[in-house]
Amino acid sequence: MLDDFLKKESLAGAVLVLAAVCALVIDNTALSPLYEGIRQIPITISVGEFGLSKPLLLWINDGLMAVFFLLVGLEIKREFLVGELSNRDSAVLPLIAAAGGIVVPALIFVAINWNEPELLPGWAIPAATDIAFALAVLSLVGTRAPVALKAFLVAGAIIDEICAILIIAFAYTAQLSGEALWLAGLAVIALFALNRFGVRRIAAYVLVGVFLWICVLKSGLHATLAGVIVALAVPLRPNGHGEENPAGALEHMLHPWVALAILPAFAFSNAGVSLAGLSPAALLSPLPLGIALGLVVGKQIGVFGATWLAVRTGISALPRGVTFWHVYGVSLLCGIGFIMSLFIGTLALEGPPHDAGVRLGVIFGSLVSAALGLIVLAAQKPQPQLAAAS
Repeated sequence: MLDDFLKKESLAGAVLVLAAVCALVIDNTALSPLYEGIRQIPITISVGEFGLSKPLLLWINDGLMAVFFLLVGLEIKREFLVGELSNRDSAVLPLIAAAGGIVVPALIFVAINWNEPELLPGWAIPAATDIAFALAVLSLVGTRAPVALKAFLVAGAIIDEICAILIIAFAYTAQLSGEALWLAGLAVIALFALNRFGVRRIAAYVLVGVFLWICVLKSGLHATLAGVIVALAVPLRPNGHGEENPAGALEHMLHPWVALAILPAFAFSNAGVSLAGLSPAALLSPLPLGIALGLVVGKQIGVFGATWLAVRTGISALPRGVTFWHVYGVSLLCGIGFIMSLFIGTLALEGPPHDAGVRLGVIFGSLVSAALGLIVLAAQKPQPQLAAAS
């Protein structure tokens, strides 16, 4: 299962890179007005007197990304119940590493932007890790990365995503609507009632989930949280009569759509940044500098430092076949924020004045982290015996 997951995530990372490069190229040519025009295409969906009207960019960020978070929720649920995080000993080290990788980048961002109060809400931007992009880079070193190291990265990134979800829920919430929250609460009760009474048809959860998404969207919470809630409600285990577990079936169905369509669409619509008039000095302004240093420096200090302390103090142990050099290489790869960092950036610092700075910092920091991590891991000795054992 892990090998299949790694292959899918690596492919997703490659497609993400292609989509982001296309956005950067188009936004820096004569086609730039077309790029912005596509992002702002108005789309309205209505049923009777009720309707939602948003530009394409927001349908992608609020709508399609809810499907992405549904998949993330399913992966998190699987890992905690039957996967790498179901065993306490296996979960401790990734948990500690992820905590360090969230706290240190945030502190670096805050320190650099301390005198820019309007930028401080962006503290969580460099705290995120893009699991697809990171695994795509890790796959390039082949057997120089033991399977246990890949599992460590997956577990840490999933914990990182849980924290990102909580940050989105509590740190980036607009003014709340009581009526919409009540309706959302009823939808949540309905979802878990379906689970409690053994309903296994995915369509039932999707139908209630769509209603929940609308309620959460109108409530002031970010609509993508609806995807996570639906994932927690969908049954994971088979019913004992030979039927496949619904959560597994839904995850299998969603993965190619998310990897090859939804995430590339998000990357394409959010990664475009005009480089016209920008000089290397542009990276030294507080916003992009705080993001880039948080990803490149903060992640490696946080992830590697927390892991080293946990091992040296006896709290946990390194996985079999994994060295501190391996951990250091992965700590660099954790600085690839990309999708999650861009997504948090759209919530934390909305508006044209900050868009370019967020994208510049995220893209530059992610690329440097990827290059450094690749160099460190490529220098390690191949371990074919461990790869074969997996």
